[in-house]
Amino acid sequence: MNFAAEKPKKRLFIELISGSYIVMLLSFWAAWYIAFPGLSNINEYLPYIFAIVLCVVLFLMGFGIVGMVFGILGWPLPSIFKRQTYYLLNMLFYVVLGTGRVLGIDRRKIESSFVAVSNAIVANRHIRVPADRLLVVTPHCLQLATCPHKITRDPNNCKRCGRCNIGSLVTMAEEIGFHFFVVTGGTLARQMVKNIRPKAVVAIACERDLTSGIQDVYPLPTMGIMNIRPNGPCFNTKVDIDEFRKVIEAVIEPPDKDKEDKEN
Repeated sequence: MNFAAEKPKKRLFIELISGSYIVMLLSFWAAWYIAFPGLSNINEYLPYIFAIVLCVVLFLMGFGIVGMVFGILGWPLPSIFKRQTYYLLNMLFYVVLGTGRVLGIDRRKIESSFVAVSNAIVANRHIRVPADRLLVVTPHCLQLATCPHKITRDPNNCKRCGRCNIGSLVTMAEEIGFHFFVVTGGTLARQMVKNIRPKAVVAIACERDLTSGIQDVYPLPTMGIMNIRPNGPCFNTKVDIDEFRKVIEAVIEPPDKDKEDKEN
């Protein structure tokens, strides 16, 4: 049986980050207004230099927010702004989280929206990597809890009985050629990134682990796929195999047909 994940709402993160930007705009203005007399006593030009610095910071942040909207809509942006947008997305996450906490918004919803926006921005960069430079990591809870075969670090121990999604992922890894590992947590996932040195990562996990993982491996581009929890968190979870395949095919470079013809 295939399972489909609930689609997160990207607009939630954009709304919160836009609201945070307005608060920061007012805070910067208040800081400049309060500091003006003191700065003027030091040097008559200092308040204006301070104002220019604040305006530059606000401009870059504002452009980053616009870049996020462009990324969601799939509109093109110059490469430098794509990187800036991805940087600001990760940098401002905790500001957005604080705003959401004040407004009483569930953290899980914010993390889910963050992952969706991050995926859109990475997709907008049109990053394609060779199959052997892609790392795929999944949580161990994707394995059936009663399975006696240990697959952490070596998913090839899977017997592919079909009772969980691990067998399908192992088969796909063999067919396509990407690196695939089942990990017990963020520490082991980071170790795999360090050992493999991939050019891109695709991760399957819950909102919390995907959010921390995307930030841990930044600036490495990461696509996050939300796991499905029909039995609650961290127990016999599932993944939408069709969605996973679409993400993989969008990230991996298509085979060089001319090179294949020469080899044949």
